[in-house]
Order: sequence, then structure tokens, then C-alpha cells
Amino acid sequence: MKDTYSVKELQRDTAGAVRAAESGALVTITRHERPVVHVISAARLGGMIETMELLADPKFMAALKKERAGKGKYYPLSSFED
Repeated sequence: MKDTYSVKELQRDTAGAVRAAESGALVTITRHERPVVHVISAARLGGMIETMELLADPKFMAALKKERAGKGKYYPLSSFED
């Protein structure tokens, strides 16, 4: 599946570019052979935003640091209430 389109190609095959992005590809739009726009799926963008929010959370980053140092805490699923 194609993942790079010139502006002119995009005008002719917008649906193809959208399908490629929906399937998870990073679609690059070029003008005069230089990248000017990138298109990604809503799901991929949502994942990126969620990751950025987690990385901005001090409590999450502290827990991640503990996990990487082998000091993470795990709890059985049964210890949580419904």
C-alpha cells in the first residue's frame, strides 16, 4: 500500500491515502518532493496523545522508574473491588 503522495496524487486518490492511514501507515504528502504534511489515523493519534499524557504525569513516571529498577508492585486482580 502506498504511503507517500504528492499533492497532485492526493487530489486524484484521496481515498487511497485515507485507507493507508486507517490501516496504520504514516502517510506523507509531498510538494516538490519535500514532505509538507503527514496523515495518521484517529486511533494512532489517540494512542500518541494518551502516551504524552502518561509521560506528563509525575505519579506515572515515578511508577515507571520503579518498574524499570525492578521495584514495581503488583497486585492480584482479585484484590480490586468490582
